[in-house]
Amino acid sequence: MKRFWLLFSQSVTVLLAAYFVVGTLKPQWLDLHAGRNGNVAVLEVPASAATAVPVGSFRLAAQKSSQAVVSINTSKNARQSPHGADPWFKFFFGEQQNQPQVGLGSGVIVSPDGYILTNNHVVENADEIDVILNDSRHARAKVIGTDPDADLAVLKIDLDRLPVIVLGNSDNLQVGDQVLAIGNPFGVGQTVTSGIVSALGRNQLGINTFENFIQTDAAINPGNSGGALVDTNGNLLGINTAIYSRSGGSMGIGFAIPVSTAKLVLEGIVKDGVVTRGWIGVEPNELTPELAQTFGIEAQQGVIITGVLQNGPAAQAGMKPGDVVVAVAGKATRNVAELLTQVAALKPATASTFEVQRPTGKISLQVVPGVRPKPRAPQQ
Repeated sequence: MKRFWLLFSQSVTVLLAAYFVVGTLKPQWLDLHAGRNGNVAVLEVPASAATAVPVGSFRLAAQKSSQAVVSINTSKNARQSPHGADPWFKFFFGEQQNQPQVGLGSGVIVSPDGYILTNNHVVENADEIDVILNDSRHARAKVIGTDPDADLAVLKIDLDRLPVIVLGNSDNLQVGDQVLAIGNPFGVGQTVTSGIVSALGRNQLGINTFENFIQTDAAINPGNSGGALVDTNGNLLGINTAIYSRSGGSMGIGFAIPVSTAKLVLEGIVKDGVVTRGWIGVEPNELTPELAQTFGIEAQQGVIITGVLQNGPAAQAGMKPGDVVVAVAGKATRNVAELLTQVAALKPATASTFEVQRPTGKISLQVVPGVRPKPRAPQQ
């Protein structure tokens, strides 16, 4: 009997020791009821690794820039019908209940003073403009100025501790660069999409007078207008403006106004209340083989001048019909849209160098631009 108890105690001691070892090194082996109470042994990423930014993530860029992107809600008061008081009109058509029109867009805070850049078509003719920040604060916005030619507008709100986006350099953009589009598509809330720069200098789209768009395949939908196009560092590269679509949704072709253009508009409106653009008084045309042969020009690139306004800035500098402008202020000129944009960016009353190709050779002209005249209102 004594031997039996000795054997029993030794067995219990060995089992307890084995249980302790297994419980310490492999506790999941002892969890016999995992399938019954819902506790499943899984492998988890360490807490330190879970908070690290994944390789290739745009998290930091989105966090840096999205705080300064706002949603814009606009409303237009109901317009009274001119026939509203006509009893015969009421008899045939009944009482016309005109409802206020509402609009949706986005904007970008570019100054601690509360200045916001957005598209002109977002706020055009709006009676009330409500701005909603990413932190859910609301503010009534005031229109400081608009520039329909570039489809840009500057708003202002009065709030403290405003997040401000950092302006990047759109002139350094190259096709293939990664970009993010931030805005409020369809009113669902702030959304970030990614893509690349598909093309640069897009023009002749019939959207604005001055077109020099950045094209991107980052998804841009209705409501994104006025939002931010940023680089992978979260710096502002452009203001999202339009899409090419047959369905109303994104088809991978979106257009943004470069921040270089937006900055000029912002400074002009805030400083002078209006955007002042250069003008030289010429009639430009694309350089075709037929026009080159007609004027005896051997240039392969540039913009041919087919008309010069008498006593205008270009005429006073010596520019003549048949001249081919190949560069303005050191920047190459390849088409009419580029010439229009380059001249508009010149400071009036300050001489700028125009490189001109003639049958006799290339010359430089010092042209003093004037102020671009305002377009005439259409006659009624």
